[in-house]
Amino acid sequence: MPNGVLIIDKPQEWTSMDVCAKVRGILHERRVGHGGTLDPMATGVLPVFVGRATRAVEFATEGKKEYIAGLKLGVITNTQDTTGQVLEQRPVQVDRAALEGALEEFRGDILQIPPMYSAIKRDGKKLYELARAGKEVERPPRPVTIYGLEVLEEVPEGFPRDADTWYLRVRCSKGTYVRTLCHDIGQALGCGGCMSALRRTEAAGYTLDRAVTLEMLQAASDPAALLAPVDACFGEYPAVTIGASVLKKAKNGSPFPCAAQDGTWRVYGPVGEFLLLGRCVGGTMSTIKSFFEV
Repeated sequence: MPNGVLIIDKPQEWTSMDVCAKVRGILHERRVGHGGTLDPMATGVLPVFVGRATRAVEFATEGKKEYIAGLKLGVITNTQDTTGQVLEQRPVQVDRAALEGALEEFRGDILQIPPMYSAIKRDGKKLYELARAGKEVERPPRPVTIYGLEVLEEVPEGFPRDADTWYLRVRCSKGTYVRTLCHDIGQALGCGGCMSALRRTEAAGYTLDRAVTLEMLQAASDPAALLAPVDACFGEYPAVTIGASVLKKAKNGSPFPCAAQDGTWRVYGPVGEFLLLGRCVGGTMSTIKSFFEV
C-alpha cells in the first residue's frame, strides 16, 4: 500500500482538499491529508501525506513556509487580494527605496489581525461566512514570525508584469496570512495594497523543485513511485540508527536504551528504515510518533 509524501504543485482555483480527493482516487488510498492549506488563488508546494505518512501532518503544518507574493499597490479589497471586491483605489508614488524602508517593521515577530475572509471560527461560524453575510466582527491580533522579507529584483517567471506591482519573497511561520501582510504594507505606505498572486515555494521541508503536477501524477505508470519518504519532514533533527536488540521495544512503543544525546531524533532501524521521531533523555529514547507500517 502507498506510504509517503507527494509534493504537489497545486493548480490555481483548486482547494487543498480538492487535491487530496484527487490523490485518493489516483492512488486508491483512503488515508490522505495535506500539510498546510493554500487558498484557491495560490499555487505551489502542497505536501500531500499518504498512508502511514499522514501521521506527520500535525508536524508539517507547524513548520516554516516560503512564498513569492505579488503586492499590488493602490488597491484595497474586502478580501485583501485581487479576487475580492475593490473598496478603494488610491494614487501610488512609491519607489523601491520607499518599499524597502516600509518592510523593516514587518520583519521578525509581528502581530497580524486575521482577515474577515478566513476560515478562523468565531462562535462556531467561520469568519468568511460572517463576511459573506455582510458582518464584520472584532478579531484579536495574533503573533506570527516573518523570518525573511525581501523585494525581488525581477518579475519571477510565470508572473504578470503589472503596473504598481512588486514581488516579495516571504519566509514565515505557521498562521501567517500573506495577503494580510500585503494589505498592511500597503497601509504603511499610505497608498493601500493587496495581494495579486501567491506561489508557495517551500513547506514542511519540501521545495518546489521536487513538486509534480496533478497531470504528471495522473499520467505516471506507477504514481506511487513519485512518493517521497516522510522523514524529509524532520530534516532539522539529527538521525540515529538503532540495533536489532532494541527494535522490538521501539516498534511496541516502549522506551528503549539509545546512545544519543538528549533531544529530538529521527530514529532508523538496522536496515535503514525510518521508524519514528523520538525524544532522548538520559540515554533512553521515547517515541513521539511512529511511522513504520504496521
